Amino acid sequence: MNAPDDLPAPVSFETRPDKYHHWKLAFAGPVATLTLDIDEDKGIAPGYKLKLNSYDLGVDIELYDALNRIRFEHPEVKTVVLTSGKSRMFCSGANIYMLGLSTHAWKVNFCKFTNETRNGLEDSSTHSGLKFLAALNGATAGGGYELALACDEIVMVDDRSSTVSLPEVPLLGVLPGTGGLTRLVDKRKVRRDLADVFCTTAEGVRADRAQQWKLVDHTAKPQQFAEAVQARALELAKLSDRPGGEGVKLAPLGESRLVQVALDTAGGTAILAVRGPDKVALERSADWYPLRLARELDRAILDLRHNQVEIGIWLLKTQGDPARVLELDALLEKNAGDWFVRETIGYLRRTLARLDVSSRSIFAVIEKGSCFAGTLLELALAADRSFMLDAEEGGPVIALSNLNFGTYPMVNDESRLSAHFCGEPPALARGKLLDAKAAGEAGLITATPDELDWEDEVRIAVEERASLSPDALTGMEASLRFTGRENMLTRVFGRLSAWQNWIFIRPNAVGEHGALKVYGTGAKAKFNKERV
Repeated sequence: MNAPDDLPAPVSFETRPDKYHHWKLAFAGPVATLTLDIDEDKGIAPGYKLKLNSYDLGVDIELYDALNRIRFEHPEVKTVVLTSGKSRMFCSGANIYMLGLSTHAWKVNFCKFTNETRNGLEDSSTHSGLKFLAALNGATAGGGYELALACDEIVMVDDRSSTVSLPEVPLLGVLPGTGGLTRLVDKRKVRRDLADVFCTTAEGVRADRAQQWKLVDHTAKPQQFAEAVQARALELAKLSDRPGGEGVKLAPLGESRLVQVALDTAGGTAILAVRGPDKVALERSADWYPLRLARELDRAILDLRHNQVEIGIWLLKTQGDPARVLELDALLEKNAGDWFVRETIGYLRRTLARLDVSSRSIFAVIEKGSCFAGTLLELALAADRSFMLDAEEGGPVIALSNLNFGTYPMVNDESRLSAHFCGEPPALARGKLLDAKAAGEAGLITATPDELDWEDEVRIAVEERASLSPDALTGMEASLRFTGRENMLTRVFGRLSAWQNWIFIRPNAVGEHGALKVYGTGAKAKFNKERV
């Protein structure tokens, strides 16, 4: 069997409905139905079959695409129902054999992407009025239940046999990888002792007890299940303010126009160069600058994270007119109530949030011709360090807009500006162009070398960073980026993901006799009993 990292071609995160293998989309007035009907022979990598409606990265790439198409192409949709096309089986979760074959990096990146996709459901519910209903028409385990947990409500069939479960600990020696433990107690308020029983009971619990323990919201007998789902979907739709009307088709991106990526494999760096807007106008088109920027930047981040795992340092650059970026931000702010603008801001918000949880060192390089202003200044605020050229003539400037003060929050619900100052930002002017001296005095920039020292100082900083342990840097960066208060998602990405990352390299999970390796062979896992 070939492991997923042996794929001859890099993973592409672009698809469209006529290429889906695993999801079916249907629309009926305010309700869209996403039906999971896995083609077990269409895994993204060789060596396993996607049996029992189990999923791999390819399944989630399709789900992510489908959600964006609902957001932009179907503004009439107010509720999305997620259900299964298989009889008596909703979803058995991430494919175990895929995980057993995968490299550590593949497993971690897979979990991160699925986390972000599920977080996107909650983000759209909170910010865009798009509600989600999980219709569990059969057995629901592991990642399948975690997908349901990300929805606003869960309806479960009461057929006296179907169960919900999180069997990762008892069966596989790992943790639920997409927020299951955290959402049980933080979101659904399942009592801690009951959650302990649930997460160590491989066979799961049936509908009556699941509702009693608050694992699901509603149950229905098989004969009434479809009617109950439809009724709940329509009730949730009443909570939505999505307006209907004509959508905007997400045409294929094609070649990048706004975000160029240049790799230096020897140095372990990538330059992400973002071009600023040429004109400022509201256009209902997939090529509208803010939407295209979000899509291209999203594609670049995902490609680098999954296909360039040895590129450890990202250098963020921009080029354009900062005043024009501020004009665009004013346009976005003025029209924030428009559904299309709101969805575009949401796409930007979710894409920028990928930077914060990417396990890469990020430096912003602010040189002549840069346009780190407003929305594009978020790139510099997401960076671990920022370098701004202090030139006597024609030097770069940066600027804040109103959108830097909460429009694009990190997953901890704080703005990057607030996080930059550890929750205590000083009074800062909005719309004012700041040169290197002023930006440095305001505390917005890490270093402001002059023209004589510029190239050497940036080069030395990058070389020094590349010489350090990537493992230590990943832990350090993740700890320093999220200042202040915790919330459910910081616990998912920080606490849960960190433990899962560790468990994924422990012999009890992935050793020769580890639970993940011997699952399905008939052999019993052999555990090292030391607690460390």
